[in-house]
Amino acid sequence: MAITSAAKKALRQNVRHRAKNLVYKNKIKNLFKEVRSFILQKKIKEAETLLPQIYKALDKAAKVGVIKKNAASRSKSRIAKLIAKSR
Repeated sequence: MAITSAAKKALRQNVRHRAKNLVYKNKIKNLFKEVRSFILQKKIKEAETLLPQIYKALDKAAKVGVIKKNAASRSKSRIAKLIAKSR
């Protein structure tokens, strides 16, 4: 348990930051799941329409520091490659 007031404040901040970060991570995760399900169903057009949303979510998460810039780039590349391969 936190003893000093600074440690207590840090604990409160961690809870708030974690909640905000999970919003970004869950958004990315759900979009990826959606695209993968479209690819499995051979609905390539629908998967392609979600691509800008994925890019936007990844870029925003990288901007605010939830994920690193190169991790976002790698994810964008992999999902684009997956869609292109499934055509």
